[in-house]
Amino acid sequence: MRQRDCIQTAEVCMSNIKLEIEPELHDGIASYFKRIPFNQLLGMQLAELTSERAIMHLPMKNELIGNFSQGILHGGVIASVLDVVGGAMAMVGAFARHQHLPAAERMAKLAKLGTIDMRIDYLRPGRGAAFNASAVLLRSGNKVAVVRSELHADDGTLIAVGTGTYLCG
Repeated sequence: MRQRDCIQTAEVCMSNIKLEIEPELHDGIASYFKRIPFNQLLGMQLAELTSERAIMHLPMKNELIGNFSQGILHGGVIASVLDVVGGAMAMVGAFARHQHLPAAERMAKLAKLGTIDMRIDYLRPGRGAAFNASAVLLRSGNKVAVVRSELHADDGTLIAVGTGTYLCG
């Protein structure tokens, strides 16, 4: 590990560490996000969770429209989706620091994750029948993780990008 890649020795550098996402962890994280009532309301579905990225799908529905005359996804929904997929990726980063713990204890620690800060850049109107959100981990330290997220329409159009900071320790 090079010092400029990892400033602190406790920091996890995802480019240097390949995590095995064991099925029980994957299922635990998926179950955790499914149980959140707001995620259910949005209709988000976890599609992929690896050490490199998290991907979630969001089908468009009338309740998510912000501009009714043009049928455009609400900006608050866009921010929420980017936050949720970022949180899933932050959990993966936190998992690296807790690999030595039994699965139940690990999930109890990971359940304390929370958003500290979030910046969203809205690039285009949210038009489409469905959307795909993805996130990659930029940094995961003892207490804080930083994640980069993107939201694409089903035709591949980049709608928004976000950077989130998560408390995860």
